[in-house]
Amino acid sequence: MKILVVGSGGREHAIIKKLKESKHVDEIFALPGNGGMAKDATLVPIGAKEIDKIAAFAKENAIDYAVVAPDDPLVLGCVDALNAIGIPCFGPEAKAAIIEGSKVFSKNLMKKYGIPTAGYEVFENPEDALRYLETAPIPTVVKADGLALGKGVIIATTREMAIAAVHDIMEDKVFGASGNRIVIEEFLEGPEVSVLSFTDGKTVVPMVSSMDHKRALDGDQGLNTGGMGTIAPNPYYTDAIAKECMQKIFLPTIRAMEAEGRTFKGCLYFGLMLTKDGPKVIEYNCRFGDPETQVVLPLLESDLLEIMEATTNGTLTEDMVRFSKGAACCVVMASEGYPGKYETGFEITLPEDGLVYVAGAKLIDGKLLTAGGRVLGAVATADTLENAIEDAYKLTKKIHFANAYCRKDIGQKALAAKEGK
Repeated sequence: MKILVVGSGGREHAIIKKLKESKHVDEIFALPGNGGMAKDATLVPIGAKEIDKIAAFAKENAIDYAVVAPDDPLVLGCVDALNAIGIPCFGPEAKAAIIEGSKVFSKNLMKKYGIPTAGYEVFENPEDALRYLETAPIPTVVKADGLALGKGVIIATTREMAIAAVHDIMEDKVFGASGNRIVIEEFLEGPEVSVLSFTDGKTVVPMVSSMDHKRALDGDQGLNTGGMGTIAPNPYYTDAIAKECMQKIFLPTIRAMEAEGRTFKGCLYFGLMLTKDGPKVIEYNCRFGDPETQVVLPLLESDLLEIMEATTNGTLTEDMVRFSKGAACCVVMASEGYPGKYETGFEITLPEDGLVYVAGAKLIDGKLLTAGGRVLGAVATADTLENAIEDAYKLTKKIHFANAYCRKDIGQKALAAKEGK
């Protein structure tokens, strides 16, 4: 089969490498991909949001199946466009991708169907939002309604921060039209858990849980990033909590979407907070998370393409999805200065062995050069989380590029949780 994967980051590289293991896959095209994927897929210089060009390429090249990985093309209707010309896809149609595309939609959905989440208010003009903040409990969370590259969420620990967030999002439009509406919601406390799930619109099969590390610096200090590393499984996510989430969150969400005429097929990401009152939804994503995918897929023992096709065809069953009992760790190596200003264009040296998912790199004259903030993820799997973390950091020592930076404490919070600290 000829497979097309839309996207260009480490998540897409992880998907491509796992798809390559399938006995059904003959050729993979990455649109646009990045230089680090060149050994695993044919790169095509078409942007992930160029929907018409993606559809035309897929038709001209007789693509058998497409995987639309990032949020933007999903919300813009890439799956709809490919389906319209007879190409089956992994990923939700636009009407279902709205679960991530609009935080107002997702919060209202949870409220309507009794799915546990933080209390919230929606505002369509800054005056009302600022008036509300005069007496709102602090800390609070201010969210842009639409997509904002994962940066449209501000945790305001002071009233001044909350007010500044409203000005930035609604008046200065730092996230563009995504900030035309905002959600101001209750600040929740507890361990965070990411759970990706496969779903065909009726059956939902969770993948192994994971823990992201969003802050740029050790000890969860510094600015928020797209993610500086991940581990799986998440020790806070026990079997009892998993059962509760299935009954109170996962199945109700899938059923709610179907009831709304927005049947969701593909990967639905549940961002959860394990509060003292039980698990609650912080956010939904309409696709694989990044860098969660980089630790979840290496643990998958089943054929990824077969699972993906089952979500498309409505034939997904729980026994199709098998994960190893081991653990995985991904350490993101970034350009010094990320997520602020950073330099690019430095040559990357990769080892012959080891699992490396490349995110921000370009191939020029046969040399792989840095071309982004998050450059790559060094990934290791092992029987224990301790060993996976140790092996991932050993792998980082074999990877070289100027101005490389990584956190030194990925997974330490998880190890402490396992030890009951």
